[in-house]
Amino acid sequence: MAATTPTPTSPPPSGPTVPPSSGPTAPPPSTVPSTTPSTEAFWADAEKHLVRYGGEFTREVIDRAAGSFVYTADGRKLLDFTSGQMSAILGHSHPEIVATVQRQIASLDHLFSGMLSRPVVDLARRLAETLPAPLEKALLLTTGAESNEAAIRMAKLVTGKHEIVSFARSWHGMTQAAASATYSAGRKGYGPAAPGNFAIPAPNAYRPDFTAPDGSLDWRRQLDFAFEMIDAQSTGSLAACLVEPILSSGGIIEPPLGYFAALQAKCRERGMLLILDEAQTGLCRTGTWYAFERDGVVPDILTLSKTLGAGLPLAAVITSAEIEQEAHDRGFLFFTTHVADPLVAAVGNTVLDVLIADKLDERARALGTFLRDGLTDIATRHEVVGDIRGRGLLAGLELVTDRETKRSSSELGARVTRRCLELGLHMNIVQLPGMGGVLRMAPPLTATEDELSLGLTILDQAIAEAQAAH
Repeated sequence: MAATTPTPTSPPPSGPTVPPSSGPTAPPPSTVPSTTPSTEAFWADAEKHLVRYGGEFTREVIDRAAGSFVYTADGRKLLDFTSGQMSAILGHSHPEIVATVQRQIASLDHLFSGMLSRPVVDLARRLAETLPAPLEKALLLTTGAESNEAAIRMAKLVTGKHEIVSFARSWHGMTQAAASATYSAGRKGYGPAAPGNFAIPAPNAYRPDFTAPDGSLDWRRQLDFAFEMIDAQSTGSLAACLVEPILSSGGIIEPPLGYFAALQAKCRERGMLLILDEAQTGLCRTGTWYAFERDGVVPDILTLSKTLGAGLPLAAVITSAEIEQEAHDRGFLFFTTHVADPLVAAVGNTVLDVLIADKLDERARALGTFLRDGLTDIATRHEVVGDIRGRGLLAGLELVTDRETKRSSSELGARVTRRCLELGLHMNIVQLPGMGGVLRMAPPLTATEDELSLGLTILDQAIAEAQAAH
C-alpha cells in the first residue's frame, strides 16, 4: 500500500566542515583543573533550581551516551531500552547524525520562519515518497505536541467544526489542544480543557470491556457503543479523531486488525478527519515504515515526531494537497519560531538515509521477533507476567499479581523497574488506574541481539527478585 521507498540521497555538504579552533590549545587532560561538582552538590543544585515536570528524576548523573548505552558520571553503564525519550531510533551519537550536525551548523542552522532552505524542501519531498497517496504536503515543526496542535488546528479550520475524539488512554502532548485530547494523565488541576473533546474506550484485548461469547474483546460492539455516546454528546460539530496506531503511554495497546478501517468509516459518516499520531510508531520502529500500513487505511493527516529527529527536536504534519489547499484558502496560521529550521531538517534527511541504507524496517521486524521470543520465555518462568504485546521494537510486558484475576500491583511494577536500573537496564513503566504495571520497551533499531539478550537477562533477574520479595 505504501509508496515505493526512496533511494538514499544524502544532501551534499552545504558548507565547510568545522574549522579547528583558533583559540588557545587546551592543556593535557591530566593538567586540567577539575571543576566537576560533587554528586551531592549536583543534586542539591538540581533540587534547588529545577522545576519538576513529571515524577521523580532518575537518581543518576548522566555523563554521556553512545549506541544503545548511557553512561553515568560515576562510571556505570546503562542499557537504554527506551531510546532516550522513545526517540533515538539510531542509538545515541550515531556517527552520521554527528557528522550532519557538525556540517550543517557550520553553514546554516536557523532562519526567519518565512524563509526556506534545501534541507527543508528535500525532507518534505522525501517523506512524501515514503507515504501512500494522497499524503504529500509537509509542515516541519519541533515536538509531537506541536505537530498534534497544528494538525488539530488544521482539522478545525478545514472542517469548520471543533470537536475532537481520542482514546481514553491517549497521550498526544502537553500544549492546549494536544493536552485536551490526552486522557492517560495530566487533566486535573489546570482548569477547563478545550471545549468539545471526547474520549472513546481503548480496545484493550487483555482487559476487554465488551466481550464476545468466548470472552475475547468484541471491539466492533465497543466501537459502535463509543460512537453512540459521541453522537449523544456532540453538538453536531465533530471535526476529527486523533489516535495512535499503538497506544504507547497507554500501555502498548494495539487495536486489533480491522479496527482502524472501522474507525475511519465512523469518521467518514460524520464528516470527520482521521489524524494518526505516529510519534513513537513511525519510521520503521514497528517493522514497517508506518504502523498504519498493517491496517490498509490512509489517514487524512499524519503526525510524526520523536523518531524523525532520532533524538533531536523535529516533527512533521503531513496531509493531502486538497486539505492543505483548503487550509491555506481559509488562512491557516501556524507561524512558530522553529518551523522549517534547516539544521534539524538536515538531520531528518540523514535519518531517512540510514533507515533506507541499513534496511531498518527489516531489522526491526527481525529484532522484534527476537525480543518477543525472549519475553515469552520469561513469561514461562514468572507467574507475574500477565501479557506480552506490541509490534517490532515497541514491546510491552504487563505485570500482575494473579493471572486469573489480572489483579495489578503498582508496588510490583515499581520494584521491577528499580531493580532493572540497579542491574544496568533503563526501563520505562506505565502505571494507570485499572491496569497493571506495563514495562514499555523501545530499544534503538540499531541494537544488537547481544544487547537485547543482555536486557532480557537483566529483566528476568529483576522480575524473579521482585516476585520473591513481593
